[in-house]
Amino acid sequence: MTLLDLTAHFSRFRAAAPERINLAAHSHHDWPDVTFAAQQQCWLDAARLAGDKWELVFGELIPRVQAGIIRRLGLPAASTIAVAPNTHEFLRRLLSCFPAGRPIRILTSDAEFHTARRQLERLEEDDLVAVTRIQAEPFESFAARFHAACGTGGHDLVFVSQVFFTSSATSGDLRELVEAVPSRDTFVVIDGYHGFMARPTDLSGIAGRAFYLAGGYKYAMAGEGCCFLHCPPGYGPRPRDTGWFADFGSLAAPPGKSVGYPEHGGRFLGATFDPSGLYRLAAVFDWLDRESITVEQIHAHARTLMARFLAGIEALDIEGLRRADLITPFGGNAEHGNFLTFRTSRAGDIAAKLAALAVHCDHRGDRLRFGFGICSNADDIAQALARVGRAMAG
Repeated sequence: MTLLDLTAHFSRFRAAAPERINLAAHSHHDWPDVTFAAQQQCWLDAARLAGDKWELVFGELIPRVQAGIIRRLGLPAASTIAVAPNTHEFLRRLLSCFPAGRPIRILTSDAEFHTARRQLERLEEDDLVAVTRIQAEPFESFAARFHAACGTGGHDLVFVSQVFFTSSATSGDLRELVEAVPSRDTFVVIDGYHGFMARPTDLSGIAGRAFYLAGGYKYAMAGEGCCFLHCPPGYGPRPRDTGWFADFGSLAAPPGKSVGYPEHGGRFLGATFDPSGLYRLAAVFDWLDRESITVEQIHAHARTLMARFLAGIEALDIEGLRRADLITPFGGNAEHGNFLTFRTSRAGDIAAKLAALAVHCDHRGDRLRFGFGICSNADDIAQALARVGRAMAG
């Protein structure tokens, strides 16, 4: 397996907390040093250009970000990419595309991130949506069960994660998922937040059919405020939830309508936002290109670190951290994201003990998560294992 050592490129984050070992890359990845200069450049551009900075943001910065995204996802055109500060904005806009007067019929899983879970549950309270949830577990059969549910038809929206945040399991082959949806009118939305820049992802075969939602907070290493949506042509031409940034570009409105929308991804834009996250994301893409680092290498690196960590944990024989406690199997051809998830009633206690020794992981209920990225190297894993041993010795 491939193993990288890029820790020198993360010197500012590491120096700010030298004792910390970040095994929570799935939650908050360290930012590479290039993002510091990018953050400064954002301020300097604002000072130099004042209100004219938006010409730079839309004319140069966003096209750089769009180009970096489509190269990594195999998308055919940068114009399909819309940006926003968070994915919740996009979820609201997607939901606003459907006709009023009846509940939106939605098919999803029971393991979606809180952005979708909470919003859909609240809309259900007022009968604005009718949601069918397919159990994510057992993961081995999820794809088949979800595809079968898709095949029943009658859905306005199919919404599912590429990688489930609760487990690191995947929802299966994305093209097969899209092909399981019988109606061309159904919106297919893939939440790629834990897949983007973590797993090699080729959307070329479904670019004209599926939305893809992700952002920079996890493995794209750019922090908050830089999310994006790939918008397949023709789907959702006039979201009711719309901001004034969608008023730019070539606008078109049906006869008798006064509110025009661009035909490209800009139809899903919102309103004024802080562009600093986009500066950071563009800097990350440029840095990875200079270093010739691909998503395939990032995933392979993470798999290598996961294998070393899991072997070391097994040797310690800690209740709750045994291979049998893994929710998603690891090794061989097992498909998963770049983190390990253990199911244990001790999740909160273990996370707290490790935090006391500056080993950062996290837990969600009885699920203890360890994430691995290119901000960490083999020595970090060795040190982490030693601290785990000390923390759990008592």
